[in-house]
Amino acid sequence: MARAASFAQEIRQRATDIEAARRLPQDLAARMAAAGLFRALVPTRYGGGQVHPSEFFDAVMATAEADGSVGWCLMIGASTGLLAATLADDAARATFAANPDAIVTGVTAPMGRAEAVPGGMRVSGRWPFGSASQVSNWICGGSVVLENGEPRRSAQGGLEVILPLFEASAVRIHDSWHTSGLCGTGSNDIEVHDAFVPEGRWVALGAPPRIDEPLYRFPFFGLLALGVSAVSLGIARHAIGAFTELAGGKRPSGSQRTLAQRGSVQQDLARAEALVASGQALTHQAIDQAWRQAERAGRLDRAVKAQLRLAATNNAWSAAQAVDRLYHAAGGSSIYRSSVLQRCFRDVHVTTQHIMVAQPTYEVVGRVLLGMDPKTPL
Repeated sequence: MARAASFAQEIRQRATDIEAARRLPQDLAARMAAAGLFRALVPTRYGGGQVHPSEFFDAVMATAEADGSVGWCLMIGASTGLLAATLADDAARATFAANPDAIVTGVTAPMGRAEAVPGGMRVSGRWPFGSASQVSNWICGGSVVLENGEPRRSAQGGLEVILPLFEASAVRIHDSWHTSGLCGTGSNDIEVHDAFVPEGRWVALGAPPRIDEPLYRFPFFGLLALGVSAVSLGIARHAIGAFTELAGGKRPSGSQRTLAQRGSVQQDLARAEALVASGQALTHQAIDQAWRQAERAGRLDRAVKAQLRLAATNNAWSAAQAVDRLYHAAGGSSIYRSSVLQRCFRDVHVTTQHIMVAQPTYEVVGRVLLGMDPKTPL
Protein backbone atom coordinates (compact mmCIF):
# COMPACT_ATOMS: atom_id res chain seq x y z
CA MET A 1 0.00 0.00 0.00
CA ALA A 2 2.82 2.41 0.83
CA ARG A 3 4.49 1.70 -2.50
CA ALA A 4 1.24 2.21 -4.40
CA ALA A 5 0.53 5.44 -2.52
CA SER A 6 3.98 6.79 -3.36
CA PHE A 7 2.97 7.00 -7.04
CA ALA A 8 -0.44 8.62 -6.48
CA GLN A 9 0.56 12.27 -6.83
CA GLU A 10 2.55 11.71 -10.01
CA ILE A 11 -0.22 9.60 -11.53
CA ARG A 12 -2.80 12.34 -10.87
CA GLN A 13 -0.52 14.95 -12.44
CA ARG A 14 0.01 12.82 -15.55
CA ALA A 15 -3.56 11.51 -15.91
CA THR A 16 -4.54 13.85 -18.76
CA ASP A 17 -1.42 12.97 -20.75
CA ILE A 18 -1.95 9.25 -20.11
CA GLU A 19 -5.49 9.44 -21.44
CA ALA A 20 -4.35 11.41 -24.52
CA ALA A 21 -1.55 8.92 -25.25
CA ARG A 22 -3.98 6.00 -24.79
CA ARG A 23 -1.41 3.92 -22.97
CA LEU A 24 0.60 3.57 -19.76
CA PRO A 25 3.91 5.50 -20.03
CA GLN A 26 6.96 3.28 -20.25
CA ASP A 27 8.88 5.17 -17.56
CA LEU A 28 6.02 5.03 -15.07
CA ALA A 29 5.41 1.34 -15.75
CA ALA A 30 9.11 0.57 -15.27
CA ARG A 31 9.25 2.32 -11.90
CA MET A 32 6.03 0.68 -10.71
CA ALA A 33 7.51 -2.68 -11.75
CA ALA A 34 10.76 -1.94 -9.91
CA ALA A 35 8.68 -1.18 -6.81
CA GLY A 36 7.23 -4.69 -7.01
CA LEU A 37 3.64 -3.64 -7.68
CA PHE A 38 3.14 -5.79 -10.77
CA ARG A 39 4.42 -8.90 -8.97
CA ALA A 40 2.26 -8.57 -5.87
CA LEU A 41 0.65 -11.99 -6.46
CA VAL A 42 3.74 -13.78 -7.78
CA PRO A 43 5.07 -16.46 -5.37
CA THR A 44 7.93 -15.34 -3.16
CA ARG A 45 10.12 -18.14 -4.51
CA TYR A 46 10.11 -16.31 -7.86
CA GLY A 47 10.77 -12.89 -6.35
CA GLY A 48 7.14 -11.89 -5.91
CA GLY A 49 5.23 -10.39 -3.01
CA GLN A 50 2.67 -13.21 -2.54
CA VAL A 51 0.54 -10.68 -0.67
CA HIS A 52 -2.77 -11.23 1.07
CA PRO A 53 -5.68 -10.73 -1.38
CA SER A 54 -6.94 -7.77 0.67
CA GLU A 55 -3.61 -6.01 0.20
CA PHE A 56 -3.79 -6.61 -3.56
CA PHE A 57 -7.35 -5.26 -3.61
CA ASP A 58 -6.47 -2.15 -1.58
CA ALA A 59 -3.35 -1.35 -3.63
CA VAL A 60 -5.27 -1.57 -6.92
CA MET A 61 -8.07 0.57 -5.51
CA ALA A 62 -5.62 3.21 -4.27
CA THR A 63 -3.92 3.35 -7.66
CA ALA A 64 -7.24 3.57 -9.49
CA GLU A 65 -8.27 6.42 -7.21
CA ALA A 66 -5.32 8.34 -8.64
CA ASP A 67 -6.25 7.32 -12.20
CA GLY A 68 -8.54 4.56 -13.40
CA SER A 69 -6.41 3.59 -16.38
CA VAL A 70 -3.22 3.16 -14.36
CA GLY A 71 -5.12 1.17 -11.75
CA TRP A 72 -6.50 -1.06 -14.50
CA CYS A 73 -3.03 -1.75 -15.93
CA LEU A 74 -1.74 -2.60 -12.46
CA MET A 75 -4.67 -4.93 -11.90
CA ILE A 76 -4.08 -6.79 -15.17
CA GLY A 77 -0.34 -7.14 -14.61
CA ALA A 78 -0.65 -8.20 -10.98
CA SER A 79 -3.43 -10.73 -11.55
CA THR A 80 -1.59 -12.29 -14.50
CA GLY A 81 1.27 -12.89 -12.07
CA LEU A 82 -0.88 -15.62 -10.50
CA LEU A 83 0.12 -17.84 -13.43
CA ALA A 84 3.57 -18.20 -11.87
CA ALA A 85 2.07 -20.53 -9.25
CA THR A 86 0.84 -22.95 -11.95
CA LEU A 87 3.52 -22.71 -14.65
CA ALA A 88 6.21 -25.36 -14.79
CA ASP A 89 9.02 -24.36 -12.44
CA ASP A 90 11.59 -23.73 -15.20
CA ALA A 91 9.14 -21.54 -17.13
CA ALA A 92 8.13 -19.62 -14.01
CA ARG A 93 11.76 -18.91 -13.20
CA ALA A 94 12.53 -17.82 -16.76
CA THR A 95 9.46 -15.59 -16.93
CA PHE A 96 9.33 -14.05 -13.48
CA ALA A 97 12.52 -14.71 -11.53
CA ALA A 98 15.04 -14.06 -14.33
CA ASN A 99 13.91 -10.45 -14.66
CA PRO A 100 12.55 -9.08 -11.36
CA ASP A 101 11.08 -6.05 -13.16
CA ALA A 102 9.26 -8.01 -15.88
CA ILE A 103 5.64 -7.09 -16.55
CA VAL A 104 3.39 -9.97 -17.62
CA THR A 105 -0.09 -9.32 -19.01
CA GLY A 106 -2.56 -11.04 -21.29
CA VAL A 107 -6.07 -12.11 -22.21
CA THR A 108 -7.71 -15.33 -20.98
CA ALA A 109 -10.49 -15.46 -23.59
CA PRO A 110 -9.79 -18.58 -25.74
CA MET A 111 -9.60 -16.81 -29.10
CA GLY A 112 -6.33 -18.41 -30.21
CA ARG A 113 -5.58 -21.81 -31.71
CA ALA A 114 -2.72 -23.98 -30.44
CA GLU A 115 -1.46 -26.96 -32.42
CA ALA A 116 0.80 -29.49 -30.69
CA VAL A 117 4.21 -29.87 -32.37
CA PRO A 118 7.44 -31.56 -31.22
CA GLY A 119 8.71 -29.68 -28.18
CA GLY A 120 5.71 -27.43 -27.66
CA MET A 121 2.85 -25.63 -29.40
CA ARG A 122 2.39 -23.46 -32.48
CA VAL A 123 -0.09 -20.70 -31.64
CA SER A 124 -1.97 -18.20 -33.78
CA GLY A 125 -4.71 -15.82 -32.72
CA ARG A 126 -5.94 -12.31 -32.19
CA TRP A 127 -7.32 -11.10 -28.88
CA PRO A 128 -9.08 -7.83 -27.97
CA PHE A 129 -8.47 -6.00 -24.68
CA GLY A 130 -4.69 -6.49 -24.49
CA SER A 131 -4.31 -4.02 -21.62
CA ALA A 132 -0.80 -2.65 -20.94
CA SER A 133 0.65 -4.79 -23.74
CA GLN A 134 2.93 -1.91 -24.85
CA VAL A 135 4.86 -2.06 -21.57
CA SER A 136 4.86 -5.85 -21.15
CA ASN A 137 7.75 -8.27 -21.38
CA TRP A 138 5.53 -11.34 -21.66
CA ILE A 139 1.96 -11.60 -22.96
CA CYS A 140 -0.44 -14.54 -22.79
CA GLY A 141 -3.49 -15.33 -24.91
CA GLY A 142 -6.11 -17.99 -24.21
CA SER A 143 -6.02 -20.69 -26.90
CA VAL A 144 -8.00 -23.82 -27.77
CA VAL A 145 -5.75 -26.84 -28.29
CA LEU A 146 -6.21 -28.51 -31.68
CA GLU A 147 -5.44 -32.10 -32.59
CA ASN A 148 -5.60 -33.11 -36.25
CA GLY A 149 -7.29 -29.78 -36.89
CA GLU A 150 -10.09 -30.41 -34.38
CA PRO A 151 -10.51 -28.98 -30.86
CA ARG A 152 -9.17 -31.37 -28.22
CA ARG A 153 -11.30 -32.24 -25.20
CA SER A 154 -10.10 -32.04 -21.61
CA ALA A 155 -10.55 -34.83 -19.08
CA GLN A 156 -13.72 -33.05 -17.89
CA GLY A 157 -15.22 -33.15 -21.38
CA GLY A 158 -14.91 -29.45 -22.24
CA LEU A 159 -12.57 -27.83 -24.72
CA GLU A 160 -8.93 -27.96 -23.70
CA VAL A 161 -7.82 -24.35 -23.25
CA ILE A 162 -4.31 -23.18 -22.44
CA LEU A 163 -2.74 -19.82 -21.61
CA PRO A 164 0.55 -19.78 -23.54
CA LEU A 165 3.10 -17.09 -22.76
CA PHE A 166 4.68 -15.19 -25.67
CA GLU A 167 7.71 -12.97 -25.60
CA ALA A 168 6.53 -9.43 -26.30
CA SER A 169 8.63 -9.28 -29.47
CA ALA A 170 6.45 -12.05 -30.97
CA VAL A 171 3.22 -10.10 -30.43
CA ARG A 172 1.77 -7.59 -32.87
CA ILE A 173 -0.19 -4.75 -31.26
CA HIS A 174 -3.01 -3.28 -33.33
CA ASP A 175 -4.03 0.35 -32.76
CA SER A 176 -7.66 -0.50 -31.96
CA TRP A 177 -8.23 1.06 -28.53
CA HIS A 178 -10.49 4.05 -29.30
CA THR A 179 -13.06 3.99 -26.52
CA SER A 180 -15.26 6.10 -24.29
CA GLY A 181 -13.35 5.41 -21.08
CA LEU A 182 -10.23 3.85 -19.55
CA CYS A 183 -8.53 5.31 -22.61
CA GLY A 184 -5.07 5.19 -21.04
CA THR A 185 -5.02 1.40 -20.58
CA GLY A 186 -3.74 0.75 -24.11
CA SER A 187 -6.10 -2.22 -24.34
CA ASN A 188 -5.47 -2.76 -28.04
CA ASP A 189 -5.96 -5.98 -29.97
CA ILE A 190 -2.93 -8.25 -29.77
CA GLU A 191 -1.99 -10.91 -32.30
CA VAL A 192 0.49 -13.73 -32.85
CA HIS A 193 0.98 -15.80 -35.98
CA ASP A 194 2.48 -19.26 -35.81
CA ALA A 195 4.35 -18.45 -32.61
CA PHE A 196 6.29 -21.35 -31.11
CA VAL A 197 5.74 -21.86 -27.37
CA PRO A 198 8.05 -24.44 -25.79
CA GLU A 199 6.73 -27.21 -23.57
CA GLY A 200 5.94 -25.97 -20.06
CA ARG A 201 5.49 -22.31 -20.99
CA TRP A 202 1.74 -22.47 -20.78
CA VAL A 203 -0.93 -23.05 -18.15
CA ALA A 204 -3.94 -25.28 -18.75
CA LEU A 205 -7.01 -23.26 -17.85
CA GLY A 206 -8.45 -24.72 -14.65
CA ALA A 207 -5.30 -26.63 -13.72
CA PRO A 208 -4.50 -26.65 -9.98
CA PRO A 209 -1.49 -24.54 -8.93
CA ARG A 210 1.76 -26.33 -8.16
CA ILE A 211 2.32 -24.10 -5.14
CA ASP A 212 -0.01 -25.03 -2.32
CA GLU A 213 -0.39 -21.83 -0.32
CA PRO A 214 -3.58 -20.05 0.85
CA LEU A 215 -3.28 -17.32 -1.82
CA TYR A 216 -3.20 -19.87 -4.63
CA ARG A 217 -6.20 -21.73 -3.27
CA PHE A 218 -8.29 -18.71 -4.30
CA PRO A 219 -9.84 -19.14 -7.76
CA PHE A 220 -7.95 -17.26 -10.48
CA PHE A 221 -11.13 -15.73 -11.87
CA GLY A 222 -12.34 -14.82 -8.37
CA LEU A 223 -9.20 -12.75 -7.79
CA LEU A 224 -9.42 -11.25 -11.27
CA ALA A 225 -13.01 -10.18 -10.59
CA LEU A 226 -11.99 -8.58 -7.29
CA GLY A 227 -9.23 -6.70 -9.10
CA VAL A 228 -11.63 -5.37 -11.74
CA SER A 229 -13.99 -4.21 -9.01
CA ALA A 230 -11.17 -2.56 -7.07
CA VAL A 231 -10.64 -0.32 -10.09
CA SER A 232 -14.35 0.53 -10.09
CA LEU A 233 -14.32 1.52 -6.43
CA GLY A 234 -11.10 3.51 -6.84
CA ILE A 235 -12.69 5.53 -9.63
CA ALA A 236 -15.75 6.16 -7.44
CA ARG A 237 -13.52 7.27 -4.56
CA HIS A 238 -11.81 9.71 -6.93
CA ALA A 239 -15.22 11.07 -7.93
CA ILE A 240 -16.23 11.55 -4.30
CA GLY A 241 -13.09 13.60 -3.64
CA ALA A 242 -13.53 15.70 -6.77
CA PHE A 243 -17.20 16.33 -6.05
CA THR A 244 -16.56 17.30 -2.44
CA GLU A 245 -14.03 19.89 -3.58
CA LEU A 246 -16.37 21.22 -6.28
CA ALA A 247 -19.47 21.41 -4.03
CA GLY A 248 -17.81 23.69 -1.49
CA GLY A 249 -17.06 26.39 -4.05
CA LYS A 250 -19.67 26.12 -6.81
CA ARG A 251 -22.69 28.43 -6.63
CA PRO A 252 -25.15 27.44 -9.39
CA SER A 253 -26.59 30.23 -11.55
CA GLY A 254 -29.38 32.10 -9.78
CA SER A 255 -28.72 30.38 -6.46
CA GLN A 256 -27.77 32.02 -3.17
CA ARG A 257 -26.27 28.78 -1.87
CA THR A 258 -23.34 26.64 -2.84
CA LEU A 259 -23.90 23.06 -3.93
CA ALA A 260 -22.65 21.92 -0.53
CA GLN A 261 -25.51 23.77 1.17
CA ARG A 262 -28.22 21.92 -0.75
CA GLY A 263 -29.96 19.07 1.06
CA SER A 264 -30.31 16.98 -2.09
CA VAL A 265 -26.58 17.27 -2.77
CA GLN A 266 -25.77 16.30 0.79
CA GLN A 267 -27.92 13.19 0.33
CA ASP A 268 -26.27 12.31 -2.97
CA LEU A 269 -22.79 12.56 -1.47
CA ALA A 270 -23.74 10.52 1.60
CA ARG A 271 -25.31 7.80 -0.54
CA ALA A 272 -22.28 7.68 -2.81
CA GLU A 273 -20.04 7.30 0.24
CA ALA A 274 -22.25 4.51 1.59
CA LEU A 275 -22.15 2.65 -1.73
CA VAL A 276 -18.35 2.71 -1.86
CA ALA A 277 -17.67 2.08 1.83
CA SER A 278 -20.15 -0.79 2.06
CA GLY A 279 -18.64 -2.37 -1.04
CA GLN A 280 -15.19 -2.25 0.54
CA ALA A 281 -16.53 -3.74 3.77
CA LEU A 282 -18.34 -6.60 1.99
CA THR A 283 -15.20 -7.34 -0.03
CA HIS A 284 -12.91 -7.55 2.99
CA GLN A 285 -15.47 -9.72 4.76
CA ALA A 286 -15.63 -12.11 1.80
CA ILE A 287 -11.84 -12.22 1.43
CA ASP A 288 -11.32 -12.85 5.15
CA GLN A 289 -13.85 -15.67 5.13
CA ALA A 290 -12.20 -17.23 2.08
CA TRP A 291 -8.71 -16.83 3.56
CA ARG A 292 -9.70 -18.61 6.77
CA GLN A 293 -11.15 -21.48 4.77
CA ALA A 294 -8.11 -21.63 2.49
CA GLU A 295 -5.83 -21.90 5.52
CA ARG A 296 -8.00 -24.44 7.32
CA ALA A 297 -9.54 -26.64 4.63
CA GLY A 298 -7.04 -26.29 1.78
CA ARG A 299 -9.73 -25.37 -0.76
CA LEU A 300 -12.67 -23.03 -1.10
CA ASP A 301 -16.20 -24.36 -1.30
CA ARG A 302 -18.76 -23.12 -3.78
CA ALA A 303 -20.55 -20.84 -1.30
CA VAL A 304 -17.36 -18.99 -0.41
CA LYS A 305 -16.39 -18.60 -4.06
CA ALA A 306 -19.86 -17.20 -4.74
CA GLN A 307 -19.39 -14.58 -2.01
CA LEU A 308 -16.16 -13.41 -3.66
CA ARG A 309 -17.91 -13.04 -6.99
CA LEU A 310 -20.91 -11.33 -5.39
CA ALA A 311 -18.66 -8.78 -3.68
CA ALA A 312 -16.84 -8.04 -6.93
CA THR A 313 -19.99 -7.59 -9.01
CA ASN A 314 -21.63 -5.51 -6.30
CA ASN A 315 -18.56 -3.26 -6.21
CA ALA A 316 -18.61 -2.53 -9.92
CA TRP A 317 -22.27 -1.62 -10.08
CA SER A 318 -22.32 0.22 -6.74
CA ALA A 319 -19.36 2.29 -7.93
CA ALA A 320 -21.20 3.16 -11.13
CA GLN A 321 -24.26 4.23 -9.12
CA ALA A 322 -22.12 6.39 -6.85
CA VAL A 323 -20.40 8.13 -9.77
CA ASP A 324 -23.71 8.64 -11.57
CA ARG A 325 -25.19 10.39 -8.54
CA LEU A 326 -22.28 12.79 -8.27
CA TYR A 327 -22.03 13.41 -12.00
CA HIS A 328 -25.66 14.52 -12.12
CA ALA A 329 -25.51 16.42 -8.82
CA ALA A 330 -22.62 18.54 -10.14
CA GLY A 331 -24.76 19.89 -12.97
CA GLY A 332 -23.29 21.37 -16.13
CA SER A 333 -19.77 21.40 -14.70
CA SER A 334 -19.58 17.64 -15.27
CA ILE A 335 -19.67 17.76 -19.06
CA TYR A 336 -16.41 19.62 -19.65
CA ARG A 337 -13.26 17.74 -20.60
CA SER A 338 -11.48 19.52 -17.75
CA SER A 339 -13.84 17.93 -15.21
CA VAL A 340 -12.62 14.93 -13.24
CA LEU A 341 -16.22 13.81 -12.90
CA GLN A 342 -16.73 13.32 -16.63
CA ARG A 343 -13.65 11.12 -16.80
CA CYS A 344 -14.78 9.12 -13.77
CA PHE A 345 -18.21 8.74 -15.40
CA ARG A 346 -16.68 7.40 -18.61
CA ASP A 347 -14.14 5.19 -16.89
CA VAL A 348 -16.44 3.53 -14.38
CA HIS A 349 -18.92 2.58 -17.09
CA VAL A 350 -16.17 0.77 -18.96
CA THR A 351 -15.31 -1.32 -15.87
CA THR A 352 -18.91 -2.56 -15.62
CA GLN A 353 -18.64 -4.10 -19.09
CA HIS A 354 -15.98 -6.62 -18.04
CA ILE A 355 -17.33 -10.17 -18.12
CA MET A 356 -16.05 -10.87 -14.60
CA VAL A 357 -18.47 -8.33 -13.08
CA ALA A 358 -21.27 -8.43 -15.65
CA GLN A 359 -24.90 -8.52 -14.48
CA PRO A 360 -25.36 -12.27 -15.22
CA THR A 361 -22.97 -12.95 -12.32
CA TYR A 362 -25.83 -12.09 -9.99
CA GLU A 363 -27.80 -14.99 -11.52
CA VAL A 364 -24.89 -17.38 -10.98
CA VAL A 365 -24.56 -16.33 -7.34
CA GLY A 366 -28.33 -16.54 -6.88
CA ARG A 367 -28.33 -20.13 -8.10
CA VAL A 368 -25.64 -20.99 -5.55
CA LEU A 369 -27.63 -19.30 -2.78
CA LEU A 370 -30.66 -21.38 -3.80
CA GLY A 371 -28.66 -24.59 -3.65
CA MET A 372 -28.61 -25.02 -7.42
CA ASP A 373 -25.79 -25.90 -9.80
CA PRO A 374 -24.32 -22.59 -11.08
CA LYS A 375 -23.63 -24.25 -14.47
CA THR A 376 -20.60 -22.16 -15.31
CA PRO A 377 -16.95 -23.14 -15.72
CA LEU A 378 -15.93 -19.76 -14.24
